[in-house]
Amino acid sequence: DMHQPHGDCQELLLPESMACIVTPCPSMPVGPQHCVCKVELSVCGQNLLDRDVTSKSDPFCVLFMEVNGKWTEVDRTETAVNNLNPAFSKKFIIDYRFEEVQKLKFALFDQDKSSMQLYEHDFLGEFACTLGTVSVTFLVLSRNDLIPIAVHLLFLLQDLFGKSDPFLEFYKPGDDGKWMLVHRTEVIKYTLDPVWKPFTVPLISLCDGDIEKQIKVVCYDYDNDGGHDFIGDFQTSVAKMCESQDMCPVEFECINPKKQKKKRSYKNSGIIIVKSCKVTRDCSFLDYILGGCQLMFTVGIDFTASNGNPRDPTSLHYINPMGTNEYLSAIWAVGQIIQDYDTDKMFPALGFGAQLPPDWKVSHEFAINFNPTNPFCLGVDGIAQAYSTCLPHIRFYGPTNFSPIINHVARFAAQATQQESAAQYFILLIITDGVISDMDETRHAVVQASKLPMSIIIVGVGNADFAAMEFLDADTRMLRSYTGEEAVRDIVQFVPFREFRSAPKETLAKAVLAELPQQVVQYFKLQNLSPIRSEPA
Repeated sequence: DMHQPHGDCQELLLPESMACIVTPCPSMPVGPQHCVCKVELSVCGQNLLDRDVTSKSDPFCVLFMEVNGKWTEVDRTETAVNNLNPAFSKKFIIDYRFEEVQKLKFALFDQDKSSMQLYEHDFLGEFACTLGTVSVTFLVLSRNDLIPIAVHLLFLLQDLFGKSDPFLEFYKPGDDGKWMLVHRTEVIKYTLDPVWKPFTVPLISLCDGDIEKQIKVVCYDYDNDGGHDFIGDFQTSVAKMCESQDMCPVEFECINPKKQKKKRSYKNSGIIIVKSCKVTRDCSFLDYILGGCQLMFTVGIDFTASNGNPRDPTSLHYINPMGTNEYLSAIWAVGQIIQDYDTDKMFPALGFGAQLPPDWKVSHEFAINFNPTNPFCLGVDGIAQAYSTCLPHIRFYGPTNFSPIINHVARFAAQATQQESAAQYFILLIITDGVISDMDETRHAVVQASKLPMSIIIVGVGNADFAAMEFLDADTRMLRSYTGEEAVRDIVQFVPFREFRSAPKETLAKAVLAELPQQVVQYFKLQNLSPIRSEPA
């Protein structure tokens, strides 16, 4: 079930002094053969070596991953001051790839200096393993490197008996019955009435996605030597904290059991006030796809004379003995991924810049299967076959006009907006070899298309000057029409094929489709459209 959160995690017992808890993080497949999930690694230690003379060790953990035969540092935890039994709040987030052997190494050091150089710190020990040795149930939700479900909390602590430097720690119960540290707030110095900053924490991390599950909140008085004084704690749930509102906060008594036993008059060690707590869903690209959104793929192919005679081996349209050329390579790289997100896999394939039989008039918007009422091809194979078949039957001409084919797809995208749902998103792949002839009209078409559920991918083949394409790909500033109207969002991604000629086809696909997920999400969010089928937050 790709929507329901799973709380499964297992403890991997590391030799003598370390433990690692692995929990699932939201992720998104980038293709059926390259499903990438993210996992969260929580590390704690017990009975670590004491390297300091006048105090205890100040340990921190470094995670290494083997890359090309070498150990490469991935991340580090915070330093636990004067603590031989640390529970690090910093989590390691890494990609899990089923098709790879991912070797990990956890190394512990005693911090002696502020230096980032590890050789300047005392080495405490290390442990190596593979990620595959830990059995984990993964929650597949999104890959925006943003976590779609979050809890926003604002806390206050009042009526402490004496000035303190308080901070809070949040714990959830692990499968072994022990409390597992989830989050630690900042320290508020020397106050009776601290106000901690609001923070966001993944719901799956805080309570395994179960808002009724008990969590424990512990309040400490910070001490520089690491021996933090326990003030008190309480247990609650996300559901209970969500009862808070601006005018009606939820209060919890912070209880110290030892003081409660000693003094009959004891009430509490302070009041924790939850000013605001809410669970929100930040819908991701995969949420929309799983919710029923179809990616409507259209290919536009440049048949202008600058490509050269397709029967000449120097032509960009010449199909070599291997059965391919740069046009077909681009079609395959993009299409083989996008076709998985369309149920019927029927895609229109259009051409521009050619003279067509029988009257040999120039067309900038024609079906390459020569069926204007049904320009659809079955999958990427169908597009490639229609392309190869049409080459001998047309005459390459010009000019290189983009606006007709952009407006063609935009008309269908505009019709989709009438549904007022996140049902369809249109992707136009334009493959071209030359400079745009109708730049003003193209700029205007792109600006208008930015208001629609539509993205444009341009792959430049050959060695032409593609400066105009870079201009359309407005990564640093928003594109404007010749009328001065600014695009609502950036919808163009340009990639020159020549940079990927000797690279695996997966590399081209990754570069070409890099911005697409965020463009899809951005459009539907601007329209305030949720996934058609969506689990409640």
